[in-house]
Amino acid sequence: MLPSANNAAVTQYFNTMAAALNGMDVYFSQPNLMLPGSGLAGRLLLPYIERLRNSFTCWQNRVGFMEQFRISRAESGFPVFQSVLELENDRNGAEKRLASIPEPDVLRREMADFILRHKEFPATLQTQMAERLYLQQIRKGEIFSPFVLPETIHVSVNPQNSRPVYVVTWGVFDGPQTLPMIYIATIEDSSENVDRLLVGPDGKLRHDVDIPLPIGGLLNPELATRFDDFIVRNGAYGLTPATIASNLDKDFETLHPKLLRRIVLGPFYSSGITENNARINDILSKVRRDENAWLMSWTMQEIFSKNERPASRGFFSSTPAVQEFHIETNDLEAARMGVSAYEKHALVPHEAYQALYAAGEATAIFGNYKVHVISGRQVVSEV
Repeated sequence: MLPSANNAAVTQYFNTMAAALNGMDVYFSQPNLMLPGSGLAGRLLLPYIERLRNSFTCWQNRVGFMEQFRISRAESGFPVFQSVLELENDRNGAEKRLASIPEPDVLRREMADFILRHKEFPATLQTQMAERLYLQQIRKGEIFSPFVLPETIHVSVNPQNSRPVYVVTWGVFDGPQTLPMIYIATIEDSSENVDRLLVGPDGKLRHDVDIPLPIGGLLNPELATRFDDFIVRNGAYGLTPATIASNLDKDFETLHPKLLRRIVLGPFYSSGITENNARINDILSKVRRDENAWLMSWTMQEIFSKNERPASRGFFSSTPAVQEFHIETNDLEAARMGVSAYEKHALVPHEAYQALYAAGEATAIFGNYKVHVISGRQVVSEV
């Protein structure tokens, strides 16, 4: 729990998280950065990082008129799930609450007048201003909600079977683990309605159909609502990617998941704030500048279909096509995660990496992580 709006720990936490999110922006904005094995640019993660940044801006404004702010100090380093739910709840009532608070220019005039007349800080008016800024920001809606509903960001046709192929992304903030997660799925669709709409006589994507990507929801309108419901029920961190992909394959006869990626953001480490790794926190405490005393980690997981058992049509019964997903059993960690492959990443400021290296702890701490060291707008990877 971070107890006070004026507490130095609160300021440091928000400053280091802002620096970490800005660093992730720099890393994923690199023009040649592709997500492993996908051909998809890392930039497609940027809207979700921006949502996180907006959420933290809202939380920072919120502590200006609330007595406390709670984070998962011993686990993820992110705010507790209750804080995520409060943002979503306040967003729904923002218009009504804004109507009862004076406009910013009025508040500024009243604050200036109060200081001149009373020679003291107008705490009550400052609280009103903080609440107004919070509500104005949250009203925009681009925050990392418990569920960020799907978007279709790419459409093509598989030349081998002439099925439309979608790349769909969505986000989930897991409650029990307090971890934000981003999902990316490559899905083939054998529905007759989209086949008629998207696939030409030559088995290729029709050029006379305008698809203004990204499109909110699954591109297939007949399945979009059910797909939204599916991701709400199947987004938890406790479900392995293999389980989620298998459930998707079972629940939708005409959707064929070929690849599912999950990017789990965190844990986040901030000197003097988080308590999730004593060794890391001890070394970060020796970093001279507080704004560089942090480390952000994330894990990329993927599960892919190695084969599709074709549908069978019999006189008395029929079975749909079924995906056979590959789990890398030769890697114990991959098998535990329920994935075909995974990568662990860490982003760390240059000053903090120097402290870790000088302490002789860099190899022990990072182990099998891919390490990215950031200095200003420059990132050096695989140090």
